[in-house]
Amino acid sequence: MKDELKDKVARGVAWSLLEKVGTTLLQLGVSLVLLRLLGPGSYNDLAMLTAFSVVALVLVDSGFSQILIRMQAPREEDYKSVFVFNMAAAWVLYAAIVAAAPWVAEFYEQPEFGRVAPVFFLLLPLTALCSVQNTLFTRQFRFALLSKVTFAASLVSGAIAVGMALTGFGLWSIVAQRVSQVCVRSILLWWLSDWRPSAPFSGRALRAMAPNSFRLMGADLITALYNKIPQFFIGRLYAGTNTLAYFDQAQKLKDSPVSSTVLAVQGVIYPALSKIAGDDAKFTESYRQILMVVAYVMFPMMLGLSAVAPDLFALLGDKWMPTVPYFEAICLVGLFYPLSMISLNVLKVKSDGRIILRIEVLKKVLMTLVFAVTIPQSVMAVVWGLVVISVCETVVNFVASQRFCSLTGWRFVRTLLPVATVSAAMYFAVRGVASILPEGAFLRLCAEVATGVAVYLLGSALLRLEAFRVVVALVRRQIVKNQGL
Repeated sequence: MKDELKDKVARGVAWSLLEKVGTTLLQLGVSLVLLRLLGPGSYNDLAMLTAFSVVALVLVDSGFSQILIRMQAPREEDYKSVFVFNMAAAWVLYAAIVAAAPWVAEFYEQPEFGRVAPVFFLLLPLTALCSVQNTLFTRQFRFALLSKVTFAASLVSGAIAVGMALTGFGLWSIVAQRVSQVCVRSILLWWLSDWRPSAPFSGRALRAMAPNSFRLMGADLITALYNKIPQFFIGRLYAGTNTLAYFDQAQKLKDSPVSSTVLAVQGVIYPALSKIAGDDAKFTESYRQILMVVAYVMFPMMLGLSAVAPDLFALLGDKWMPTVPYFEAICLVGLFYPLSMISLNVLKVKSDGRIILRIEVLKKVLMTLVFAVTIPQSVMAVVWGLVVISVCETVVNFVASQRFCSLTGWRFVRTLLPVATVSAAMYFAVRGVASILPEGAFLRLCAEVATGVAVYLLGSALLRLEAFRVVVALVRRQIVKNQGL
């Protein structure tokens, strides 16, 4: 049984990472094309739309999807009740946001917000429409199917967005991309799933799940709000300028690989760790190896992006060059955020949710202090404040997770230090190449990427990093399994 679960987790991680890499590259390509075609003004408007949608989507789900994944044997009426709740919450929030849109547009001096909101926020009910199907496929470890659905939705929506941008639709190109992506995903998940909301609605089922789900929602809601505080304040303080667009795009380009990796791993490890929660030794070692492998992927990726930032943004034209200093610094957040989320998953699996809410309150007190100091100073101060916050969040989450497993702080550092050392060597090698090569963004960028990959892999092999050996073994096992098929 344990070997079967291990194989499922390995296949799930492989498929999820493959989909996330493919989807991330596709979305990154589409984003770069759109950034070049559209000016910062369109993305200034989009930043506020996205900030409101992130918070609203947390309220729509209210933590019920996570509870369904954790339950040993959910009943049909549990799924139906969650589906009805999610749809009702989505339409109520949609109506409230659309009604408030004119006021928001006036407050932030963004008239496009009011015009676009009725279409953009359709993503709320469209997301709720397929939440149960997504939960069911996650419980069944059908990550290959979810991977294909996500990639297909990204491909269709990307084509629509680029086509509309080329024909002069501006902001509506990005709105169409967001809404069509969720729409295509919902259609495909309904078509591929056998589940239909045929069981009776049960208020009792919702009440039984509500205490834990609302605690999880509370933690997620606090996180979502605080993650978007810079956008809310920068949008107001720098109204009428493109400063919000520069900051938001720096954060979004950083989030693309970070969020993709976190979702890829989290989607697999949450149900998997739930199944071995009773075996402390196995749970602790699995937790440590997940931290190590994720760090092995994310450390070089984020330091590499920071190193090549000037040449990367030079490809987009001079209008986006003010984003470079923000992006160089904010990439450091990506070193810590994935590790923090993995520790948070341990708490979600092992605890009843109370400790999660408490530490979220603690972290948000720290964040409030940091934002109170940095927001009045400058946008660059806010960026460095986010780096400090990510470090604090990682420490707090890890210390809290030690109550539920036997992974010590020294073992945590000893696991990650070799990866951090090789990643730092790669960073300085890339910056060295950039300093000696002549200007020419694309060719120099290619040389920087090639140097970074070569130095990192060579250093990993020469030092025989444990993470390198684990990743190579996983790849070999997947190749052998696929050949056996």
